[in-house]
Amino acid sequence: MKVKKDGSTGFPACAPEVALLIKRRNLPHWQLQGSTYFVTFRLRSGIMSEDERRMVLDAVKHFHKIKYLITTAVVMLDHVHLIMKPVVNGPNAEFSLSKILQSIKGFTARQINKVRGAKGAIWQAESYDRIVRDYDEYLEKWQYIRNNPVKTGLSERPDEYPFLWEPGEALEAI
Repeated sequence: MKVKKDGSTGFPACAPEVALLIKRRNLPHWQLQGSTYFVTFRLRSGIMSEDERRMVLDAVKHFHKIKYLITTAVVMLDHVHLIMKPVVNGPNAEFSLSKILQSIKGFTARQINKVRGAKGAIWQAESYDRIVRDYDEYLEKWQYIRNNPVKTGLSERPDEYPFLWEPGEALEAI
């Protein structure tokens, strides 16, 4: 998403019905090709160990620049926050946000269960996702993600937290 000189992103207040895909389970899920998303997904219960958080972060990194671009990611004790943009994989097609999250959550659930010697769902079924509408919102979400480990007492500064990842492409991803 490019920011214009007037500060807008060009995000249409009312996108054409064909361009905007709206699905709903318990939460609304809006998809608009070329959009950047703020995403949160949570454990069903409990917390993750350091090794489990490393597994989740490694899984998030795995398809960066292949299926999506990550601006910022943080793996907390019981949830994950991402700013991401699905990659276009053909004419008028991009990797689906729901498929991306299904892939990350499914893979990490199997890995965590293997380590724990357990079976069953690790993550809550639904994720929260929101289209980032402008640069100000992007900065607000970015700061929120960076400050999450500090706010919860896991580190004194964002860059000290080992499960915060910023690949350095913040403006290119938006």
